[in-house]
Amino acid sequence: MDADVVGLAASLFDEATRTNERRLLVLAGDPERGYEALESVLEGLPVPITTTTLVGPDDRLRCEHLPQANASELLGTTRDVIALDAHEGLRPNALGKVVGAVDGGGLLVLLTPTLEDWPDRRGAFDESLAVPPFSLSDVTGRFRRRLVETLRAHRGIAIVDLEADRIEADGLTDPAPRLVDGSNATVREAPADARFPDETYEACLTDDQRDAVAAFESLLEDGETDGDGDSPRRAVVLEADRGRGKSSAAGLAAGAFAADGLDVLVTAPRSRNAAELFERAEELLSALGDADATHPNADVAADSHRIETAAGGRIRYLEPSAAVDGDRLESADIVLVDEAAALPVSVLESLLAADRVAFATTIHGYEGAGRGFSVRFRDRLAESDHAVVDRTLVDPIRYAAGDPVEVWAFRALLLDARPPVDPLVADATPETVAYRSLEPDDLLADERLLREAFGLLVLAHYRTEPNDLARLLDAPNLEARALVYPADGGQGGSEGEGHVVSVALLAREGNLPPEIRSMMYEGGRIRGNMLPDVLTSQLRDEDAGGPAGLRVVRIATHHAARSRGVGSRLLERVRDEFSADVDWLGTGFGATPGLLEFWRENGYRTVHVSTTRNDASGEYSALMLAATSAAGRALCDRHADWFARRFPGLCTDALPDLDPDVARAVLRSVDAAAAPELERSDHEWRVVAGAAYGPGLFDVDPGAFRPLVVRYFVEDPSDVDLTPREERLLVLRALQGRDWQAVADRLEYHSTGQCMRALGEAFCPLVDRYGSEAALEVRDRFRDE
Repeated sequence: MDADVVGLAASLFDEATRTNERRLLVLAGDPERGYEALESVLEGLPVPITTTTLVGPDDRLRCEHLPQANASELLGTTRDVIALDAHEGLRPNALGKVVGAVDGGGLLVLLTPTLEDWPDRRGAFDESLAVPPFSLSDVTGRFRRRLVETLRAHRGIAIVDLEADRIEADGLTDPAPRLVDGSNATVREAPADARFPDETYEACLTDDQRDAVAAFESLLEDGETDGDGDSPRRAVVLEADRGRGKSSAAGLAAGAFAADGLDVLVTAPRSRNAAELFERAEELLSALGDADATHPNADVAADSHRIETAAGGRIRYLEPSAAVDGDRLESADIVLVDEAAALPVSVLESLLAADRVAFATTIHGYEGAGRGFSVRFRDRLAESDHAVVDRTLVDPIRYAAGDPVEVWAFRALLLDARPPVDPLVADATPETVAYRSLEPDDLLADERLLREAFGLLVLAHYRTEPNDLARLLDAPNLEARALVYPADGGQGGSEGEGHVVSVALLAREGNLPPEIRSMMYEGGRIRGNMLPDVLTSQLRDEDAGGPAGLRVVRIATHHAARSRGVGSRLLERVRDEFSADVDWLGTGFGATPGLLEFWRENGYRTVHVSTTRNDASGEYSALMLAATSAAGRALCDRHADWFARRFPGLCTDALPDLDPDVARAVLRSVDAAAAPELERSDHEWRVVAGAAYGPGLFDVDPGAFRPLVVRYFVEDPSDVDLTPREERLLVLRALQGRDWQAVADRLEYHSTGQCMRALGEAFCPLVDRYGSEAALEVRDRFRDE
């Protein structure tokens, strides 16, 4: 090879080291040539093989190897060199995680097909976008085309064309010598009222980090008590982009806690994600002369990651599932959660059982788990009884500010995409917005439009991630629609267009041929088609995949324009555009009372609730449909009927922990025509009426009561006036069968006896409304006594 790739890599590495930045080297061409060049580069760089990782399908080098699907293992770690093999496909999520793990002075190497050919190549990720009835040939390469454009446009990126044997761009920025401001060399003093040892603050590398460490002091006992004489519960939330030192700050705090004799429990998605935290804690304790450390090692049992101190303190790592098991959270003095946004919301909620807990998390989507932490969990944390201290780290530590690889990654993956600033859309109303299609080619040609639309999806939904950018641009089954403001484009728009105020991501589903429907019914799985798949495979409806549908995958409205009907207007326009082409509209989401009410008001009706919680949201998912044709109506009607009939059984078996307010909203969002017939025998009616008006007992025949409760909620009659507390009682005891004492405690009844009487009283208006002649005879008999 004439092109001096080894010399180029050495120059890139030298410049990265001098500037404390990263550089990116693209080896484009035949994969065998790429690996040959990569091996020569690694041999020529002064980098230990132990700090190098290959991310790709094959373990072809002597260094650590991970497939792209396991790139999350790099979270919380730093590497000097990472090579990402994209020849067989590129997962955008993996690229984001890989970039964040390269340390300052390090090198990221991309092995790709020739850049001219890459957009037209199809790989494993593209196969996941080929949702039936579409084929792989229908998947486009717009995401990679845009990615190639960013690679060629950004500084700090070297490109080698292996086929032409030439260096297309050397990636050298030839920066002027930096003015040393001393920000990382200054010894930082402890705050005047600091309780951590001075060495803790002297180890901080930025003022940001010092302030973050100080925030952890709020978790220390300070003698304050609540009304019950207990110490108040407290939490710290530390957010940062990668490379800002959040794990280091948590590690310094952990070391200070342990030096004070406290028991610190650390958890993270994987043990290696917490490696930096343990390293900094060990360094601090060594500086204090107070450690007998066992350094964490990902190859040994997770429970052995611990540091013991002379003061009797300890820092120990547990996997999340082990951390929330038993009384481990309650027994620890402090709980530290690293890479919190990569954990399911349900696990994060369980961690709130700790009285003193800190969450350190990466923002801007590097976790690949979406924004479950910031969109869903933060609401849960705010509702808890923890006093919360928030800190955000801005100043980079692991690499210099303005690092060109970070700048490139943020643009390439839209990690920093934002919706329009508030003043641009604050006056938007349903009457002043315009409906428009967001065609992929238009988004590709208009960076401002793309950033606004995708930024709105990112900020408003817990599951939006870099992979979704590729889906938006390339997936053949997806459509995107938006409302823009002002309707006439106004000032500041691109090419006369307004700013995105509401956006919907839509997926075509159904319209499947009989052979695919049969395969699904017999247990086979297909990509996409989420609603037909559930209705067919789980609910045993082989015909469910026949009608054509349109699923609302995401809908997001700018926070400055919410509660004005803008989102409902978008759904209305979507229905107007597509109702002639599909048989049904549908959606699936983590069920909350507010969301169920929103969709119900827009004509959607519940047909199913999942029997397991969603890992990302921590909620049970609701599936809702709205018919747009006779075939769609038949589908909706039969599933509504089936759902109303099986819901009592679900409540006592698979959904005994479903929140009663969610259960109330779920049933009220079922089509009223599906309200179950009350085909009770005279004896069963006497049991119900006797418990309501007489000395009868609910416990002797709970099954006689349940259809009556379901009918009440589904029909939602205006002439029955039950309080929310009484309705929750109907759900908790009559439908879910929870223990009387647990129900009494939950609803704050003074005793189980009072709770029993309240349940009987709640059934009185239901007997009045629905009771048979036999039931009314019992009622009148006891009324007259």
